[in-house]
Amino acid sequence: MVRLHNSFLVLQVMSEKQSSGAFPTPFISTLVFHYQVANNNKPPNMSEQPARFGLENQVKRNPHGDFNKVELERPSFEHDKVWKYTQIPDVKWKVGSGANSDEWKNHKKITIDPYGEGRSPVDNYKTLISAIVPRPIGFVSSISKDGKRNLAPFSYFTMVNHDPPIFTLGFSGGKGQPKDTCRNILETEELTINIISEWFVEAANFCSTNAPHGVDEWKLSGLTPLESEKVKPQHVAESAFSVEAKLVHSHEWKSKSDPSRATGVLCIVEGVNFHVREDVINEAHNNLDISKLKPVSRLGGITYARTVDGYEKLRPDFDKEVVAKEEVSALLE
Repeated sequence: MVRLHNSFLVLQVMSEKQSSGAFPTPFISTLVFHYQVANNNKPPNMSEQPARFGLENQVKRNPHGDFNKVELERPSFEHDKVWKYTQIPDVKWKVGSGANSDEWKNHKKITIDPYGEGRSPVDNYKTLISAIVPRPIGFVSSISKDGKRNLAPFSYFTMVNHDPPIFTLGFSGGKGQPKDTCRNILETEELTINIISEWFVEAANFCSTNAPHGVDEWKLSGLTPLESEKVKPQHVAESAFSVEAKLVHSHEWKSKSDPSRATGVLCIVEGVNFHVREDVINEAHNNLDISKLKPVSRLGGITYARTVDGYEKLRPDFDKEVVAKEEVSALLE
């Protein structure tokens, strides 16, 4: 069967695959080609994002030929590395002095139009996930309306408000072909968000597998579900900090090059209950110890990051640091 769907020619080839039972099971192979009628059937441009299959199918996740071989050749994980504070890069920095290094002057900035000719959504995706770093990971537990569990990590995630506690989650693909987590949240309006720490990063990463709809990632990961109090989705026992949340609002994004094509969904959710490991939070129950939380974040490509050191710096008081100092206030004249 041949049909035209949103400028894509979809060829569905029906064949039969003998099942273990007495009757054959239908098997559908779907081949998608970009069909450019206006351009006299030029060869397909596979850099463009298919409407039905989304961005994920075009992103080449593995930058290595044999990843397992590459990984084994690297230094072992440093289990004994602990959090430490250092000084800020320039403890003698003065107001108005700019960058603490002039190295940036050796390079020019180039301009990239995200909608420029020849620029694909995949290019923008790879650029953004390698530039907006490190990104916290929302490890989301959800349940479908028919009771099937789902567990998956997302780095299009952050906190945007504290009263009420508000978080955002971004999903590639539109509401018509949503990822399981997105579908579950839209349909049930409930979820839990779990922070990933070093001691279960491997299990959490496996939950990013491209499993068919309905597969229970909890079982594949070996992680432990704990019952929530205000929502149905369970939270992860291994996570030192988990949030029970409910959907507040969702928004579907459309492609600028093809407004008929949905490319992503934003979910805004409210945290309605927190779960925190007793040894990670202080006695006042308002501050977590970063050295015990050991959070994991995402960088570009398939790279994860540890949080093993940092530095502190006070926020400047304008009256004390500017108004009261004549040489500093003179900078504003």
